[in-house]
Amino acid sequence: MAEGSFTRRPTAVVIGASATGLLAAAALADFADVTVVERDRLPDGPEPRRGVPQARHAHLVWSGGVKAFDDLLPGLTGEIVAHGGRLVHIMGDMVSRAPNEVWFRRFTATHHRNLVCSRDLLDSVLRDRVLADDRIALRQETTALGLEGEAAAVTGVRLRSGGEESTLGADLVVDASGRGSRAPQWLTALGAPRVPEREVNAGLVYATRLYRAPEATRGTDFPLVNVQANPAKAPGRGGIILPVEGNRWIVTLSGTRGGEPGDDPGAFVDFALGLDDPVIGELVKDLEPLGDVTTTRATANRRRYYEQVKHWPDGFLVLGDAVAGYNPVYGHGLTVAAQCALAVRDSLGVTGVGSPGLARRLQRAAARPVAAAWDLAVGQDALYPGATGTRPNSVERLLARFVDKAVETGARNPRAMAALLDVMSLERPATRLFSPDMLVPMLVGPRRPHLQGPPLTDAERKSAAP
Repeated sequence: MAEGSFTRRPTAVVIGASATGLLAAAALADFADVTVVERDRLPDGPEPRRGVPQARHAHLVWSGGVKAFDDLLPGLTGEIVAHGGRLVHIMGDMVSRAPNEVWFRRFTATHHRNLVCSRDLLDSVLRDRVLADDRIALRQETTALGLEGEAAAVTGVRLRSGGEESTLGADLVVDASGRGSRAPQWLTALGAPRVPEREVNAGLVYATRLYRAPEATRGTDFPLVNVQANPAKAPGRGGIILPVEGNRWIVTLSGTRGGEPGDDPGAFVDFALGLDDPVIGELVKDLEPLGDVTTTRATANRRRYYEQVKHWPDGFLVLGDAVAGYNPVYGHGLTVAAQCALAVRDSLGVTGVGSPGLARRLQRAAARPVAAAWDLAVGQDALYPGATGTRPNSVERLLARFVDKAVETGARNPRAMAALLDVMSLERPATRLFSPDMLVPMLVGPRRPHLQGPPLTDAERKSAAP
């Protein structure tokens, strides 16, 4: 290298300081100087943020996401736990009913763990960790207006901040702006082709209320309690109790078209007691609420098939809910965000930023974890009346019946449960359900009777009483 010369470090812009955006920034930092552009002002500490309206509802990170968190940011899960989060054994620390109304036994032989905490806490720890990196800069109260470049290549992003507009050039622009992403319109404005989309909308409404945990459960590992909706009995209604930091229970109820929960505080417990199994209502009916009921209606599964666009522009990548938003009841959004960021990091480790065709390769790599979660969500939600304009075909109906059988088998056999959780946790592809661990007990294994009710212990029921 000639004296005085240097190699310019590539630059990247990430639109949105969401969990997806922060994870993407962490993935990019080894390869580029990163600027995160955020429309809002971020809070200090674990406080609500306007840009995450669904944050009050129950969230969890499946074990596939826990692994991706720690691969991207070593020790991140431990930091969240140190601040009050919890690693919950699946199914040992859970009381869960499947969509086909089978109660899972609380097997403890599997390795699977969910990360459980409030969304405010998770985002706060993640922000602190990622934004402490000197290679990552934050521009708050700055709105992305559109892309710079042309159909073949994106070269930057147009911004507005404090009433002034400017352009920020970059070797790579990442859209992590969530369900409200304007990427399809931005791309067509550059002359790029229309992006194929699909929506499957079960019409689900979420309603959440925060409660003070029963005194006897404080400081204990009280189980998650989950009653999943049955798509074969529309309207599907369900709910979850999520014990989180601060001696609080997040209680989220859900219902599809014709069975939606409302925001009336006086009707919240009655809705819970009216579920197919009233266990959630029975546990919370005498608890002290900490605030009003929050509802969310934007819960459709919506996927944009960016990886199928024939001529994808260099220099542009879309991640997270901007690619695919899922029915939140399945809890896969954060896990997919982390796995997509990990796929981006691993791909960049081979080629680096700026190589021709890189953005297309990154978009295709990110599509793999997206597709796994999409198939799980749509396989259930497509069965609800009015969810989609096309009825499930014979193959989809056959697969849905097989998954029901797999759930029934996993509910009473630990080997089958491990295979089922490998798939549900997004650790392994769906082909894992056709392994001997599942098929042998499904066909010839011992057939324990199904549980007739929620497997809460007497001690747990007693501790939950006021």
